Amino acid sequence: MPSFRMKYPPKNIFSLALAVALLGLLSACGVTKHVAEDELFLKDVYVVSDEPQATKDLQLDGYVRQMPNTKWFGAKIPMRIYCLSKPGSQRWSSRLLRKIGQRPEIYDSLMTLRSMDDMQQVMHNAGYLHSRVVTEQRTHKRVLALTYRVSPGERYHVTRLSRQVDDPRLRDIIMGPDTLQSLLRPGMPLDINILNAERSRLNTLLRDMGFFKFNKECIQFDADTLAGMTEVALTMHVRLHVEDRHSEAVPHPQYRIGRISYELDNPQFLRQHVLTSNTMMHTGELYSERLQRQTYNNFMRLQAVAYTNIRLTPRSESDSIDCEIILNHARPRSISFDLEGTNSAGDLGAAASATCQHKNLLRGSEMLTVKLRGAYEAITGLEGYEGHNYKELGVETSLRFPGFLLPLVSREYGARHNATSEISLQYNLQNRPEFRRRVLTAAWRYRWQSSTQKVLHRFDLLEVNYIYMPWLSQQFREQYLDVVGKQNAILRYNYENLLITKLGYSYAFNSLGTAVTSTYGQNAYTFRVSIETSGNVLQAATSAVRGKKNSQGQYTFCGIAFAQYVRGDIDFAKSFRIDDNNSFAIHAALGIAYPYGNSNQLPFEKRYFAGGANSVRGWSVRSLGPGAYKGADKQINFLNQSGDIKLDLNMELRSHLFWKLNGALFVDAGNIWTIRKYEDQPEGEFRFDSFYRQIAVSYGLGLRLALDFFTLRFDAGMKAVNPAYEGRDHYPIFHPSLRRDFAFHFAVGLPF
Repeated sequence: MPSFRMKYPPKNIFSLALAVALLGLLSACGVTKHVAEDELFLKDVYVVSDEPQATKDLQLDGYVRQMPNTKWFGAKIPMRIYCLSKPGSQRWSSRLLRKIGQRPEIYDSLMTLRSMDDMQQVMHNAGYLHSRVVTEQRTHKRVLALTYRVSPGERYHVTRLSRQVDDPRLRDIIMGPDTLQSLLRPGMPLDINILNAERSRLNTLLRDMGFFKFNKECIQFDADTLAGMTEVALTMHVRLHVEDRHSEAVPHPQYRIGRISYELDNPQFLRQHVLTSNTMMHTGELYSERLQRQTYNNFMRLQAVAYTNIRLTPRSESDSIDCEIILNHARPRSISFDLEGTNSAGDLGAAASATCQHKNLLRGSEMLTVKLRGAYEAITGLEGYEGHNYKELGVETSLRFPGFLLPLVSREYGARHNATSEISLQYNLQNRPEFRRRVLTAAWRYRWQSSTQKVLHRFDLLEVNYIYMPWLSQQFREQYLDVVGKQNAILRYNYENLLITKLGYSYAFNSLGTAVTSTYGQNAYTFRVSIETSGNVLQAATSAVRGKKNSQGQYTFCGIAFAQYVRGDIDFAKSFRIDDNNSFAIHAALGIAYPYGNSNQLPFEKRYFAGGANSVRGWSVRSLGPGAYKGADKQINFLNQSGDIKLDLNMELRSHLFWKLNGALFVDAGNIWTIRKYEDQPEGEFRFDSFYRQIAVSYGLGLRLALDFFTLRFDAGMKAVNPAYEGRDHYPIFHPSLRRDFAFHFAVGLPF
């Protein structure tokens, strides 16, 4: 009989032995040694039901007040760390283990009784009037498994519905067309949450129609049930207005806006039109709580305003209500500095920037921002070049106006949509031993939000980028451009003068609201789509007048070739909350860019790259693809490893560890491809019959330090599937090598 023997490299044997030893140590450590004789360790908690769907809909497991110890990715690692300490020991090692670990959860019977009461109250409110909750306990050697057994019983439903409105004016509203919007319907369950939602809806409706003093306490419900039956006769009663306990009941007063005044701590800091255009309420119109809230939000969003308050005063014996808007100004000027260190493939450098802001330049809450940046990097490994360093200087100026700077568009319309208009100008100077590069950028764009505050629009009316190459090293030209240039079109194209004129639009949706920057640990999703194009107007104009062409057959504008392309991107991310400490998130992104007309390929700034902290994390930044491309000369490879199509697929299991530290287990997949076939990027072209075999896959572990204003992220990724190779090297997951397959990333913010 043949025999088989498996061979492991020494480092793999060591890693396997270490993992087994650590697992054994954590599993073998005693939990009960930290539990007193009269205590029980709460190991597991279950919620089971005679009607599982009802329990799931009501989320009864969320009302369990005492849960087992925290899990990291499904394992109670914090508790195991605590258990490594010696009970009662004051040695530094034991104290440290107890501090960073988590004490075994000790069962509290009072918490169980409260949980049972909460569950029963939730079911009662949902119409399960005869629900019942009991507990079952299984104990073994001071270890407890607790089960909440839920019996909702039969649910009560509304079979007859009536409304009684004492105020004739309100009766016409509530019992008129508004009944179509009502949340109350015959056949609905007797759910107190729905009844409260109806009270809130009517309260909002009436306060938006001028009934300033109306409140939801004026709405009451009576439910009559028949003995032995689950049918309910529900009556909604809307009472008259009572000013106080000594006043008689009268019809609800309806108010109109009277005098509107402004109180500014500095009368000179805002112009009058800024005040009026951001005030959504107007004299003579019915009072509206929605417009009052929108007015408040409008002023709070102005950078020049630090504090806002709206004071409403009803006039005695009148249907008018006076409005006083109180505003305090913010400090107009600020300056900030940033200093950073860089390490590019072992080349060390530093960068510094200074940002100056004026939040009220023209007394209309216009924000002027001026940013100066400088960088230096010592370059090694270059031979035959004059100088061995990289220097960069840049200046960026932007002026942002509140509202739309457009003809025939009112200032009030811009304020209602929280619109801003921005004009910016940027200049960047780069000097390297191989070349010198200058970039001049001018832009005019608009941003605005939807009324729901969940959608953000951005429209780039015009963005012009002029890329100027004043000098190229003779050695660089001879080594790469003159010899290789005829074949390497990508390299040559990106070292020539170029003009990019961009027109673009983007749409972003956040289910939690655009003010929320992260959906971490919540049930939420984001969706973004954008499209941009360049060169169409110049192409039409130059071809119409039969403009000049350069040696590559491209039309030029003022002697400069211009880019022509279209690019579209779609991005979707969703997070699922598992419990208080764990969540799961998925992400998908697709981008396609197509050069046409005056361009045979995309500008370097508009091409896609794969690998890095926000892509497939088993690869370093810009080192993956396109397709099955293996890479060539490292000095120019960063240009060749770019493409016209990008696909990113990511998923993460996220867990809160302790303090402000979170962890993540992730799997990434994706790649880039070219639309056309380029000789310098063999196997990089997108083909429907082979692209799926060229999708790279990686896996890894991440740590996130969630600070107050930003999150520091550390991700360690390993290659799992490498599309650049065939055979054994195509699947490094089965024979990993840290030197070959490992990539470490440091970033600010979450990947998605």
